[in-house]
Amino acid sequence: MSLLSYRPDLPLIVQSDRTILLETQHPLFPEARQAISGFTELIKNPEYIHTYRITPLSLWNAAASGLTSQEVTEVLGSYSKYGVPPTIVKEIDDTMRKYGLFRLERIGDQLVLISDDPLLLAEVTSYKSIAALFESDFVIKNYARGLIKQELIKLGFPVQDLAGYTEGESCAVSLRETTSHGRAFSLRSYQQEAVDAFYSGGAVTGGSGVLVLPCGAGKTVIGLGAICQLQTATLILTTNTTSVRQWIAELLDKTGLDPNMVGEYTGDNKQVKPITVATYQILTYRPTAEDDFPHLKLFSERDWGLIIYDEVHLLPAPIFRVTSGIQATRRLGLTATLVREDGREEDVFTLIGPKKYEVPWKVMEEQGWIAEAHCREIRLPFEPKWREAYAHASARQKFRIAAENPKKLEVVRELLERHAHDRVLIIGQYIDQLEQMATALQLPLITGKVPDKERELLYTQFKKGEITRLIVSKVANFAVDLPDANVAIQISGTYGSRQEEAQRLGRILRPKTDNNTAHFYTLVTRDTREQEFSLHRQLFLVEQGYPYDIIEIETLV
Repeated sequence: MSLLSYRPDLPLIVQSDRTILLETQHPLFPEARQAISGFTELIKNPEYIHTYRITPLSLWNAAASGLTSQEVTEVLGSYSKYGVPPTIVKEIDDTMRKYGLFRLERIGDQLVLISDDPLLLAEVTSYKSIAALFESDFVIKNYARGLIKQELIKLGFPVQDLAGYTEGESCAVSLRETTSHGRAFSLRSYQQEAVDAFYSGGAVTGGSGVLVLPCGAGKTVIGLGAICQLQTATLILTTNTTSVRQWIAELLDKTGLDPNMVGEYTGDNKQVKPITVATYQILTYRPTAEDDFPHLKLFSERDWGLIIYDEVHLLPAPIFRVTSGIQATRRLGLTATLVREDGREEDVFTLIGPKKYEVPWKVMEEQGWIAEAHCREIRLPFEPKWREAYAHASARQKFRIAAENPKKLEVVRELLERHAHDRVLIIGQYIDQLEQMATALQLPLITGKVPDKERELLYTQFKKGEITRLIVSKVANFAVDLPDANVAIQISGTYGSRQEEAQRLGRILRPKTDNNTAHFYTLVTRDTREQEFSLHRQLFLVEQGYPYDIIEIETLV
């Protein structure tokens, strides 16, 4: 087929600025969206036309996962009305070809930068920032393995790291066939595929990378599988103390590890064991802004053979810096989304590794591994006095005033009545708003001010069905295991955070034993900054195939 032939029956338009327009009403929309998802990112999602963008990073991730530029171009040509502009074909080829133009390899004891193009190698090593990282001709200083990759990707050359890894301290660990609770257990097929993609048979092409799966898909179990594959001392980094203890519970439930082999490294406990689970928060703690980070020494406390970065899209800057210096240690990133609100996706790619495995959310839903989700945005008006306050407020104040619209309480009451027999999470950003709602509805509330023991008690009561409504702040965005929650009502959020929207939906996606259906409501004040930010928040989930039904409050109550 000619790349410039006209096919009006197809749903896609590829533009010369690397954007792609996709008709949402077209019968081939779901198929085309899935086909381009591996090498594009969604940037706009109005009702009829979604806009995607091809970026260098999206193409490098595609190349790292095994896609070729020819396959990418053929996918675009298969769905494009007007074919693919020749300039885009060339750009795709040039960009994807850059992945692997430079390789890091270990020759004897030396770390060497290699390229099949000697002139290109000479060119990049003429940069002072890069030349400073060499001991001699193309031999890299051992500490500079991460730094050289960071410098080269700034120039548009993602390095393929084939220098291998240290084995680390041996740690015998195996998965149980029956959990400690007496349930049959084994890795699901996609979980084993994810472990295999990361390990790559022990070859130098494996051992560092990111696995992208939906919340509720069992990323923790995949981490356990990786530990068992490598049989090595492992440092696991995660978001909060609740998550640390959930990891430890899973380790003891699903592996044969002796409890004395597993350590918790948090504000409450500082245990360093062959398998140690720590929070990002404790590692990045320092008494003052001028002080060093005293707990970063944990990275050198043992000879770790594997470091697992849970929720890798939240990795803080000091952890990036340490990770740059430990590139000989295997690194596994786990996440539901590669989106970072700080724009540091390239650092994840460079220092943790490229995307090695991904399963789209809707595919997991279709296979019954996560709940079928229905997403609805409910738009409601202001009372006149709030509208007046909004009109005279600054841009930042406008968002908060809209987010704290008192009419949201009325809608929450209605939704709680509709879901009288469901387990409901009410999620918000602003503590004052949450406290007022907790008082008005006489419901328990979890915020950062609630002690860990009290949080754990409330989570346990919710799991057991002793309470069926729980109001939570953003402390519950990540790694809170509430498998029976099937309704989430989002009353406010962090501006246009796509990752937060994904994580909040993820709270209710774990598969249900009865009706495998979940409901996600977002309450938004109509014609305000909150509505604008809401459109941006939804981008990632729309890209995953979740349509948002828009409901006006007048049709709800």
